[in-house]
Amino acid sequence: MKWDEFSDWGRKVADWAQDYHLTVGEKPVRARTEPGDVLNALPSRPPESGEGMEEIFADFEEIVMPGITHWQHPRFFAYFTSNAAAPSVLAEFLVSAIAPQCMLWQTSPAATEMETRMMDWLRQALDLPEPYQGVIQDSASSATLAAVLTMREKALNWKGNEEGLFSQKPLRVYCSSEVHTSIDRAIWVAGIGQQNLVRVPIKGDWRGMDPAALEAAIKADIAAGLQPTGVILCVGGTGTGATDPVDKVMDVAEKYGLYTHVDAAWAGSAMICPEYRHYWPGIDRADSIVFNPHKWLGAQFDCSAHFLKNPDDLVQTLAISPEYLKTHGKDGIINYSEWSVPLGRRFRALKIWFLIRTYGLEGLRERLRNHVNWSVQLHDKLAATPDFEIVTPPMWSLWTFRYAPKGAKDLDALNLSLVNAINDDGRIYLTQTRVDGDLVIRFQAGQFETTESDVMMAHDVITEIAASLMRGAD
Repeated sequence: MKWDEFSDWGRKVADWAQDYHLTVGEKPVRARTEPGDVLNALPSRPPESGEGMEEIFADFEEIVMPGITHWQHPRFFAYFTSNAAAPSVLAEFLVSAIAPQCMLWQTSPAATEMETRMMDWLRQALDLPEPYQGVIQDSASSATLAAVLTMREKALNWKGNEEGLFSQKPLRVYCSSEVHTSIDRAIWVAGIGQQNLVRVPIKGDWRGMDPAALEAAIKADIAAGLQPTGVILCVGGTGTGATDPVDKVMDVAEKYGLYTHVDAAWAGSAMICPEYRHYWPGIDRADSIVFNPHKWLGAQFDCSAHFLKNPDDLVQTLAISPEYLKTHGKDGIINYSEWSVPLGRRFRALKIWFLIRTYGLEGLRERLRNHVNWSVQLHDKLAATPDFEIVTPPMWSLWTFRYAPKGAKDLDALNLSLVNAINDDGRIYLTQTRVDGDLVIRFQAGQFETTESDVMMAHDVITEIAASLMRGAD
C-alpha cells in the first residue's frame, strides 16, 4: 500500500470500527473458536508476493474476528475490563500515524511535556498532594517491578545494581495473600526470590492485610538476620476487591523504614470520586502508587499511571545515560525512559488528554458511579434470590457469589459448571475465583458503554442457567 491509498482504507477501517462498537452487544461476549482454529486457518508459510488490502481485510473478518473475545462488549463482566472509549481510540490512531519514539525529551518534546501535564491532571483528580509526580508505564506490572527494584536498591544502599544480590542477606518483601500475581513476577525478576515474599494474613470484610501480623513478621525476620525491604499494599484486588487498611499498614512500614508501593490498578480510577476515597486513608504517605486508566477510566490499553513521592529514588535505580542519549544545552527536562524499565516509550499521554477533555472529570465520575450503583442493585437482587449466597460484599462494583441449592453435594463443581455454562451461553461473561478455598463466581461492572439494563440482565441469565443445570441434574 502507498500513502496516497491510505485515506480510502482509513475511512473504511473507521466505518468498520464505528459499526463494531455500535453492534458489539449483539455478539456472544466470548470467542467460540476451539484451540487451533485460528492457527490452522493461517498459512504455514509467509507469502512471497504482496497481496491487496481487499483480500487481507476479508481474511481479517473471516479468520480473526471469530477468535476475538469482545472486551468492549457492554456485558463483559469478567476480569477487569480493558476499555477503549472513542476519543481514546482516535488518539491512538494519531499516535500510530505519527509513530514517535518517546524515550527522551529531545526525541519527542510534546510527548514528554504532555505526559508531565497529564500525570499532574490525574494527580489532582485523585486528590494526591503536590509532592507526587507521575510517569505513564505500560502496565501495573511494570510499575510494580520498578517499585520493587527501587525498594531493593534503597534497602541495599544503592549497591544491588552494581554488586548483585549474592553477598547480601536475604531481602524480605511483605504483602497480603490477595495481591495480584504481578507482585510475584516482580519479586522473581528483581532477584529477591519467591520464598522471600512474605504473605501476611488478612482479616475483616475488606480482606485486607492484618497490621499486627505484618509487624510480627517484620520482627521475626529481623531476629532471624533477614532484611525487611518493603511492603506492597493492595487496594481493589482482582479476586474480591480486597483492600488493605492503608493508614495502619503505613504506620508499621514507617516504623521500620520500609518502602511502600500501593497496587490500585483497578480501583484507583474510582478515586476520582471523593466518596470512594475512604477506602485508602493514608494514601498520601505511600512512596509509590499505581492505577490503570485503561481498566476503568476509558483509556485504551496500555496506560498505567505510576505516582512517586520521590522520583529521584526511581531514577537512581533505573537511569543509564550513555553519551548518545544525552540532551546537551537544555535544562530542566525530564527523560521518562529513566523512570521506566524499557528504554523505548509510546506516546500514551495523548489518549488521556483526548479522554479527559472529551468527558471532563465529572462525566467520567458519572460513569464510575453508575457502574458501582448498578452493580450493588444486582447484588441486592441476587442476594434476595433463593439458592444464591453472597460470599464477599461489593467493593466498588466487584462482589462474589455462590450457587448453593439445598441438597447439592459438590458446590465447587456445581459453580464451575454454572460459570462455564453462562459463558458458553454468550449473553454475559463472568469469571470464577476462590475465597478461603471455595470456588465462587465474581461479578464486576466496568465496561465504558454498559447500561443499567445490561447489568440487570445478568440476574436473568444467572438464574435461568442455574435452574437449567438443576433440571438437568434431576
